[in-house]
Amino acid sequence: MKKLQVAAIIPARYQSTRFEGKPLALIKGKPMIQRVYEQVKKCTLLDSVIIATDDERIQDVCNSFNAQVVMTSSEHSSGTDRIAEVALGITSDIVINIQGDEPLIAPSTIEGVIKPFFKKENIAMTTSSTLLTDSEEIENSNCVKVVTDKKGFALYFSRSAIPFDREGNSQDKNCYLHLGIYGYTKEILMKLSKMKPTPLENLEKLEQLRALENGIKIYVAKTPYRSIGVDVPEDITKVEKLL
Repeated sequence: MKKLQVAAIIPARYQSTRFEGKPLALIKGKPMIQRVYEQVKKCTLLDSVIIATDDERIQDVCNSFNAQVVMTSSEHSSGTDRIAEVALGITSDIVINIQGDEPLIAPSTIEGVIKPFFKKENIAMTTSSTLLTDSEEIENSNCVKVVTDKKGFALYFSRSAIPFDREGNSQDKNCYLHLGIYGYTKEILMKLSKMKPTPLENLEKLEQLRALENGIKIYVAKTPYRSIGVDVPEDITKVEKLL
């Protein structure tokens, strides 16, 4: 039986509304994109790690630490479209989409979204979640929540607090934070990149709902680890303290 080949692709854009040049921001002397790359490389289930960018400044920095980097179109509206362009040119069976602003991502979290493709039948897409216990974050619309069925497949993703605890006794035991990492079969990734935005996706502004609305099941791997994403310059200090 042919061994599945797994590639991680890290989309990295220079332009950002809240933090321009974010991938090149220094974290204890290293560009953030290098720290992300080095964390991802620690995952032993990956056959290759590729950085996808449309900016020569990022490409030059990636070349300086000998990363595999692919230049992509600057017309892409999402990271999914960017990694789909890269995936077209590689032979990997499974593609892992890893955010370029997660310098502390745990290798075990990456493993968690890869293993279902080897252990379960008919897995097309995976992602990850972790228990959310902070009441303010549960109500925070920037913290995306996910609920699953008994087999671990996503029923819905929302910016609202789901599931709603009518009795108000155990919300912090049932609410799961969605983590922004995805695994796809190459076939499903290509299909998703060609699909138009869907009503619920447009309503919640959550791209993963496009898959659910089109009948694509997403397996959600649970992890105890939660990384800190860098959204604004102030987040750099938080990451450096943890390092």
